[in-house]
Amino acid sequence: MPTSAPTALETGAPLVTEAAISPAQSARPTAAEAQSAVATKAIDLLSTLPIKGRAPKTGYDRALFGQAWADVDRNGCDTRNDTLNRDLTGIIHTNSVPCKVQSGILADPYTGARINFVRGSATSSAVQIDHVVALSDAWQKGAQQLTTEERTAFANDPLNLQATDGPTNMKKSDGDAATWLPPNKSFRCEYVARQISVKATYRLWVTQAENDAMARILTDCSGQLAPTKEKAPAVASPAPVAPQPSPAPVVQAPVAVVPVPAPAVPASAYYANCSAAKAAGAAPLYAGQAGYRAPLDRDSDGVACEN
Repeated sequence: MPTSAPTALETGAPLVTEAAISPAQSARPTAAEAQSAVATKAIDLLSTLPIKGRAPKTGYDRALFGQAWADVDRNGCDTRNDTLNRDLTGIIHTNSVPCKVQSGILADPYTGARINFVRGSATSSAVQIDHVVALSDAWQKGAQQLTTEERTAFANDPLNLQATDGPTNMKKSDGDAATWLPPNKSFRCEYVARQISVKATYRLWVTQAENDAMARILTDCSGQLAPTKEKAPAVASPAPVAPQPSPAPVVQAPVAVVPVPAPAVPASAYYANCSAAKAAGAAPLYAGQAGYRAPLDRDSDGVACEN
């Protein structure tokens, strides 16, 4: 949605911006309900949005969404400048306080163009802050039922703010996805996903034509996630495994060698030769043992028939 006239913006009129996540976020107006869960697909979140007709614009006034560009996060910087600080690069501030942007470069996601921003009554309008879901569109699709605090949060939610080319923002006006999409086709999936997330957060509805347009865009990027400021749950690191002591060496007990006793030889045994002694299982024959004879002990060592 178009911003206020550049002369008002640059002459000290309060601006508002909320960089992605502010340390003082707890001080900002409360959203209507919790952000979409981490890793929720935009197409799935779209299916949860009510589909209704557009309500009359009767009674709409910008003031119903709180002071334009107020410092809702209490960080000492207005929402417009917060958004410029978030979306621009090569930023130079007007003074030593890192708030008011004097100049910078915008890689405009809506057009794909590179825009040089210079602060001034005749130049600031080159970069405007768009409400991704326009305030007037929100008013006609459920915001009338929100509290002033909730509408103020909606108007200053960084998820619903995008620095973009001024003339392009003017052409969008308060159009929804059925009537206006960014000229840069590569950004349309993200743009539609942001609209869906914003509408889900603030309990807004979509028209049938808007729903159909969003679903059509998401067919080319079915895995597109709905953006959220919620943080993914921390994954606990596995507990360190304590080093296991080396197993004690296994000491084998010495194996006792039990001599096998020579077969008993009958006292009356007589072997004609060593072959007979071996055949009887009596060899070798030892001196003094039955069956031993000197003629069988060829080397006279007291053992006969050892070979």
